[in-house]
Amino acid sequence: MQKATVEIWVGIFVTLGFAALLMLAMKVSNLNEAFSDQGYTITARFQNIGGLKAKAPVKMAGVTIGRVSNIDFDNEEYEAIVYLSIDKQYDKLPTDTSASILTAGVLGEQYIGLDAGADEEYLAHNDEVDLTQSAVILEQLISQFLYKSASGDK
Repeated sequence: MQKATVEIWVGIFVTLGFAALLMLAMKVSNLNEAFSDQGYTITARFQNIGGLKAKAPVKMAGVTIGRVSNIDFDNEEYEAIVYLSIDKQYDKLPTDTSASILTAGVLGEQYIGLDAGADEEYLAHNDEVDLTQSAVILEQLISQFLYKSASGDK
């Protein structure tokens, strides 16, 4: 009788362990967001997105409010079109909100940073963010610095 009780408790413990590992894996891979309510999608156009990738966070004031859902290229304007999936509880983003591509740390991952404007109207599904700032590319900054140094400009 005691052996059966121990085996039942071991089974419960192992089952809880597998459930905890599954939840951890979903949290790390952001797979749990695939099952959540999507909210709404807005777009932003950038001249250069650097190393920005789909699933990158969209942050406002340091808080993740959504994810990059897709990135396309506009063949006519030669710009990157970034689709931002914003969680539905953040539905009061002013229409004059600006979007920038930022880097977490010196060599960290890139993400979209939103800065709220002061307009009293709000962005809705399929609206576009008009004010954007492209990614800062370290190689371009270094080459500009070296070019100016070589030409003697100060």
